[in-house]
Amino acid sequence: MSIQKVQQALNSLVKIHEALLEISREKTEVIKEGKVEKLQSILVKERKRIRELEQAENARIHIVEAFVKEHPSVSDPSITSLLEHLDKEEEKTELEASAISLTEAITKLKQQEQLNQELINQSMQFVQLSLDLMNPSLKNLNYGEGKAASSAGKRSVFDSKA
Repeated sequence: MSIQKVQQALNSLVKIHEALLEISREKTEVIKEGKVEKLQSILVKERKRIRELEQAENARIHIVEAFVKEHPSVSDPSITSLLEHLDKEEEKTELEASAISLTEAITKLKQQEQLNQELINQSMQFVQLSLDLMNPSLKNLNYGEGKAASSAGKRSVFDSKA
């Protein structure tokens, strides 16, 4: 097993994360517009990409495990350990660049998803506020037993029995 297979697996993960980032950006725009139907179709696309991501991650795990088995000098299946094992400087720089690209893509995706979560939370707060304004609480109503009881104690002199 060559290190190129590991690098290809990392590059595959980078491409999938970048595709997820694009979907997440689409999702942001749809959330801003408030189009629920379009959001549902985007979520279907996102689920498909997530399944691809899971498959690519499993493939990467198997490739790295096979590489570690073939090279007993590698202590654990981490990028750092693989980089320490490599002799060729070109392979090291390519693998390191792929790992950095993957980390950056994951970070950008995480930030975009946090933004989406905040937008959804704000939308939910707005909906809740709108509902609260449409259905005022009973405490704010002018009718009821509380009003009658308090007005009975404040009768004026003109309200006496004749």
